[in-house]
Amino acid sequence: MKILIIEDEPKVAAFLLKGLQEANYQVSLAGDIAAAKKTFENDEFNLIIIDVLLPDGSGMELCRYIRKLDIAIPILMLTALDSVDSKVTGLQAGADDYLVKPFHFSELLARIEALLRRANNQQTDVQILTFADLKLNTWNKTAERAGTEITLTAKEYALLELFMQHPNKTLSREYIAEKVWGIDFDTRTNFIDVYVNYLRNKIEKGFSSKLIYTIINMGYILKEK
Repeated sequence: MKILIIEDEPKVAAFLLKGLQEANYQVSLAGDIAAAKKTFENDEFNLIIIDVLLPDGSGMELCRYIRKLDIAIPILMLTALDSVDSKVTGLQAGADDYLVKPFHFSELLARIEALLRRANNQQTDVQILTFADLKLNTWNKTAERAGTEITLTAKEYALLELFMQHPNKTLSREYIAEKVWGIDFDTRTNFIDVYVNYLRNKIEKGFSSKLIYTIINMGYILKEK
């Protein structure tokens, strides 16, 4: 099991890293929101631990960001704020559990095990999206084409899921930006085109046919020729 910890206090981060590694978890650390986003988008995790107070913003906002990209991954919030309002805000942001500092490591470990157990029990609700010879497992966020597994970043996965939820439909760059990134599209940038090309390389290179087509001045479409 892989856990991502977002914690800016070095002593706390070291404490969590040591304890969880001794409990046989693989652990990645990030000290701020920017590093956390980059790490999350480029790897797959089973659970995320987020400190509420981070040097470049609120852990609540990071929680909302992650939840938009992955509705299923368990998120545990850590905070020194022991108030009902703070806990409610964290849960409303998308957290699954909330632990107040200081805490005993045994309690943290028990909460992690409970969250992972709950997530494992929910795997019976797996939904498989299919298009042509492409398959997408929406529970464990895996993709394959013609039986070959395709490794995707979190953003690439979200983009492919959007296409597979709307097959044979032209999606504008504005729509893609809103649904995948949750932002208004800036016409001065080409980041949508860049990510579509990333995705094309993953799902088309080495296979018999292309699936994502450009519609001039309109956007992109997932279709069979």
